[in-house]
Amino acid sequence: MPVKNRFAELLPEITAWRHEFHQNPELLYDVQRTAGRVADLLRGFGVDEVVEGIGRTGVVGVIRGRTDASGRVIGLRADMDALPITEITGAAHASRTPGVMHACGHDGHTAMLLGAAKYLAETRNFDGTAVVIFQPAEEGGAGGQAMVEDGLVDRWGIQEFYAMHNLPGLPAGSFAIREGAMMAATDQFDITVTGKGGHAARPHDGVDAVLVAAQITVALQSLVSRNLDPLKSGVVSVCVVETDSTAYNILPQSVRLKGTARTLDPDVRVQLERGIGRIATNVAAAFGAQAEVAFHRGYPVTMNDPDATVHATRVARAIAGDVDLTVAPMMAGEDFSYMLEQRPGAYIFVGNGDTAQLHHPAYDFNDEVIPAGSSWYAGMVEARMPAA
Repeated sequence: MPVKNRFAELLPEITAWRHEFHQNPELLYDVQRTAGRVADLLRGFGVDEVVEGIGRTGVVGVIRGRTDASGRVIGLRADMDALPITEITGAAHASRTPGVMHACGHDGHTAMLLGAAKYLAETRNFDGTAVVIFQPAEEGGAGGQAMVEDGLVDRWGIQEFYAMHNLPGLPAGSFAIREGAMMAATDQFDITVTGKGGHAARPHDGVDAVLVAAQITVALQSLVSRNLDPLKSGVVSVCVVETDSTAYNILPQSVRLKGTARTLDPDVRVQLERGIGRIATNVAAAFGAQAEVAFHRGYPVTMNDPDATVHATRVARAIAGDVDLTVAPMMAGEDFSYMLEQRPGAYIFVGNGDTAQLHHPAYDFNDEVIPAGSSWYAGMVEARMPAA
């Protein structure tokens, strides 16, 4: 693929952008500096349209091909936000913002898509329109949903979406993808158990909310082990336990449980939501307590369209040779799912090599991956909208 040669030439420039983003990380929707720099670069590339403020702080660039006989519009997405983690890499380009770092490689994703945008604006060797999308608030803020709700799909008539994420442990510059569920739905639940508080030495005079909460915590694990089809996947984790007392000799009146449910199938998602409510309510009742349950739906399942997966695989194979089609789906979430709910598309992993894992304070994006990643972004445009 000739794209690779051009990106090898652009590597120092793209790397410099990446290091700049890494040194100046921003959280969630507060990515004004990053978004502003992205918009300025896109204008400098000569893209046809640059729009800021989509989904609060997202940026959209429009690049028209030499012709538009096909009428096709392909959307390419990268995320821009960082994480509230203190960096320990010791790199020369390490974060300059205390307590904030790019520990998931979004700086690399943004830089690679900028590189692809520069190339596409230079060559325009395609028939249709490429829409490059730089999204805020992937790390729990649902920036993808915000951009969709702000008219991303209809305003630019996007017909397909493609996105990429780096993956430590996968050889640098290689690719992995699967059809169907790629990343999990990420839901949260709050359970408030109300018993009857009292003196710890006289438990018979009260209803021990701590004991009830503990029983609920254990019973919730039966949803996956005994209620879920063994051939399907799910995770239920209680992650926070809080009481209204800090004393050694008081039975608290109430206990709050907080946790997450992860699923790869919409039907299983419903099953766990109902099961959490059923178990919490009935276990509490069995002990003479009450349980109030609030289930909060988060990111949907990231679902790769079958045809789009074939297209994404073909481009990746042209760049890197073999592509791992057996990669297991992950129970982490990804709000690119909101875009895939609107239009078909695919989400692919690009290898980051033998590096620290994502969300680790020693993680850093591998700059050697840039030519492959930028080539894939640009290649999706040229493959899906070949020049007339």
